[in-house]
Amino acid sequence: MNIRPIRSEADYQAALKEISVLVEMDPALDSPEGERLDILATLAQSYEAKHFPIDLPDPIEAIKFRMEQGGLTVADMQVYLGKRNRVYEVLNRKRPLSLAMIRRLHEGLHIPAEVLIRG
Repeated sequence: MNIRPIRSEADYQAALKEISVLVEMDPALDSPEGERLDILATLAQSYEAKHFPIDLPDPIEAIKFRMEQGGLTVADMQVYLGKRNRVYEVLNRKRPLSLAMIRRLHEGLHIPAEVLIRG
């Protein structure tokens, strides 16, 4: 199979090129080409995570995104953040998220806790 680690930008670009060819072939998962694709994709993903990290989103922006995504209103958010005025205070960054709010948002809206704690 002769697969090497991806250690440089050149290695990464070569792996992407080969991944593209393999994807076009659409190999069966248990075929040699399918296994090669799986391994190369894993190596490329590891290289990307190390060299192109993605920062966690801002907690308030994550809440607003989830509201937009779910069609949620300020009234809907009262379950997670408290009374209407408190919802507005949080969304306008006038009040920080409490631990109880973080828990409710995480459990109810499935916003990752590490995103909410970041604030």
